[in-house]
Amino acid sequence: MFGRRMAVMLLGILVMGIGIGLFKLSLMGNDPSTAMVIAIGERVGVDFSIILIGMNCAWFGVEWGLDRKLVGIGTFVNWFLVGPIASGFEKLVLGVWPGPEGLGARLLLMLCGVLVLSFACAMYQTADVGIAPYDALSIILSKKSGRSYFGCRMVTDCLCTLIALALGGLIGPGTLVCAVGLGPFITFFSEKAAKRMVGSPTKTA
Repeated sequence: MFGRRMAVMLLGILVMGIGIGLFKLSLMGNDPSTAMVIAIGERVGVDFSIILIGMNCAWFGVEWGLDRKLVGIGTFVNWFLVGPIASGFEKLVLGVWPGPEGLGARLLLMLCGVLVLSFACAMYQTADVGIAPYDALSIILSKKSGRSYFGCRMVTDCLCTLIALALGGLIGPGTLVCAVGLGPFITFFSEKAAKRMVGSPTKTA
């Protein structure tokens, strides 16, 4: 069973990188947490990568302090591999395709990216072998408050979007779609597909 969960987690991380790559190719804005990190970096004059490391460390501190059971190998696989996979996929696609032309094509690519990203999150979270620092926030909030996961995910994503807006960050349609859509989509895919892939109920979706 553990081997199966590990396989689902690794597949989820791979698919997540592809989903983020699709999202970036659409040029329709960043996901809420990335938009917030970029806005903070621009406001304080510090490189995005440095702010991202700092934010991940802060979120990991919250995860470790409030629910260290969520920390596992999946935490670190997500933390360190999703970015390179997304960048590699984006470069691979751009090497053979110049990118979408027209608003309709970009919107379609954005929606595909959001759906793929949601499915990937459902897989790696349902595998229950470790949750990435930012993703853990909504799970912890759900456990502590007794509220639904998708509602808590919307809270964390919308909060990041509002902070980005308050700091003068660039918010695109994709940012807003992620803010209100990732939670419900992740819950849907967890119930309809990911649990069957893992073969058992989960505590994280």
